[in-house]
Amino acid sequence: MSSRSIDPRSELVFDIHELGRRAGAMKELTVDVPAPDGIGNDVIGVPTGSPVHLELQFEAVVEGVLVTCDADVQLAGECARCLTEIRSNTRIDSQELFLFPGKEPDDEEANRVEGDLIDLEPVLRDAVVLDLPFIPLCRDDCAGLCPECGADLNSDPEHGHAEKIDPRWADLASWSTDNES
Repeated sequence: MSSRSIDPRSELVFDIHELGRRAGAMKELTVDVPAPDGIGNDVIGVPTGSPVHLELQFEAVVEGVLVTCDADVQLAGECARCLTEIRSNTRIDSQELFLFPGKEPDDEEANRVEGDLIDLEPVLRDAVVLDLPFIPLCRDDCAGLCPECGADLNSDPEHGHAEKIDPRWADLASWSTDNES
């Protein structure tokens, strides 16, 4: 159960009063809202304020309201190998049951209807974070950066360095080239 209280002014809080508590009643809604803060991780996520397109279906069931949500979100971050910027769009599908007050949940983390309000922010946040790539890449065959100098190996695949000579043997290396003549 979420410990934060619902802010009725939030654009991800929806009023289900007209649905009532009649099992089978349904309401569909399509809406664009700005993305809330902090959806994602340090490498990739949904930029705060970017548009989130929601296609929602609220269906009253005996225990509460079943919410089906299809969300189109923008992702922004950086490639884990070459650190270039990544921008893409993704579609997130989720379905959650919000229990009416007085209904006993099977688990403590169950979502609840508060008054006639449903807060979809935690549901959207969880769905997006679970769908994010574990290691975001700009492309599947990204070569990354040179471990010695940091050059982008995607733009210079032939990049290389001369073989390093152990500093303990550096004087001997110059001695061998002097004596070859």
